[in-house]
Amino acid sequence: GATFAFSGFAKAIDPWGTYYKITEYILTLGWDALLPAALFAAFALPAAEMTLGVIVAVGAYRRSAPVLMLLMMAVMLPLTLWLAVTRAVPDCGCFGDAWVLSNNATFAKNVVLAVGAVFLLVVGRKTRGLYGPAVQWMVAVATFALALFISWQGYFVQPLLDFRPYKIGTKLLATAPSDEAQDYLFVYEKQGEIHEFTIDDVPDEEDGWTFVARKPIAPSRPDLSEGRQFAIVDGDSDDVSADVLAGQGRTLLFLFPDLDEVNVAGTFALNELRDDANAHGFQVFGLTSASKHDIAEWNDISMADYPMFIADDSDIKMMARGNPAVVCLDGDTIVWKRTLQSIPMSKLQDPAVDLLRISDDFNPATSLRTLLLAYLAVLLLILAVNRTHLIFRLKSSCRKRREKEK
Repeated sequence: GATFAFSGFAKAIDPWGTYYKITEYILTLGWDALLPAALFAAFALPAAEMTLGVIVAVGAYRRSAPVLMLLMMAVMLPLTLWLAVTRAVPDCGCFGDAWVLSNNATFAKNVVLAVGAVFLLVVGRKTRGLYGPAVQWMVAVATFALALFISWQGYFVQPLLDFRPYKIGTKLLATAPSDEAQDYLFVYEKQGEIHEFTIDDVPDEEDGWTFVARKPIAPSRPDLSEGRQFAIVDGDSDDVSADVLAGQGRTLLFLFPDLDEVNVAGTFALNELRDDANAHGFQVFGLTSASKHDIAEWNDISMADYPMFIADDSDIKMMARGNPAVVCLDGDTIVWKRTLQSIPMSKLQDPAVDLLRISDDFNPATSLRTLLLAYLAVLLLILAVNRTHLIFRLKSSCRKRREKEK
């Protein structure tokens, strides 16, 4: 039950990621006709999985819940076996980005879950559940509603938990490659013999060694400890990452993971946001992985007067969810990110409002904590109402026993 509940929760937190994964499955299997149902499945599947996990964990619907689990395993077992054999999809996405399992581990996990479901089918009816039959539906409805609300927040604003690399506070420019001596081997010659030395054991030239050259130990790589190397190129494939992200300026990035699917009605909001951002001293750029032709068509339709650059499709989707999404940068550091439709546009028209603070009304950690506490309070209230009669029954039984003993 806990495994199912966690799996559903991890998918519900990030419905965009779930949508991308379901779309990947559909395209890999060649079932393109099912693509319109992918978004519905991204909401319904996590909610159903999370609800099924909770009702199993609390011992509700002891006859039907194991049957539903087995029906789900009847689909997932052959699917994950196929993935383990073919590697057609890199990972199953069972736990979203919260916990990425290999295809082999996923299949093994599903085998264990299937065995557990069979066990529950055999002995589950003999055990007593936490909730009585009369209120089990309330537990299921509360869980389903929680999952849907979490998905709603993740889809229309941003995920309440960010398991992806580009979290708030992340720098998008990695530290430049080190040019210090310890990155090199030093070549010396003595009496016709050539030897290579590190910086720690360079020989003394007074001993007859003559410096010849130095060479890198390995190709220079950026230091990712202080940031992530987010690559941005222009239409001529020239790297303009530093021009877009470097410096102390403030920037808004418009992210278009699927440029051809952006609602044209949103172009007016984008252009208004761009004007307001410029009024606040921000520079504005658009990022997409679309072709030059699609970008030119977009500029024509949207009348966009902000520069459009190209970035990797996966990086764009990982940085922020939404199509389009907006990311606010202070220098090269992410300050906030959210979907276009969730931005309080009315605040932008006030010159006194600090655009860096405009997303302070959305606190993912607080929102998630409030939701979970409210959910637990509902479950405890249902439990208290449902089981109060047992307390009186226990008191009555104890009183009768004392009277009998007397």
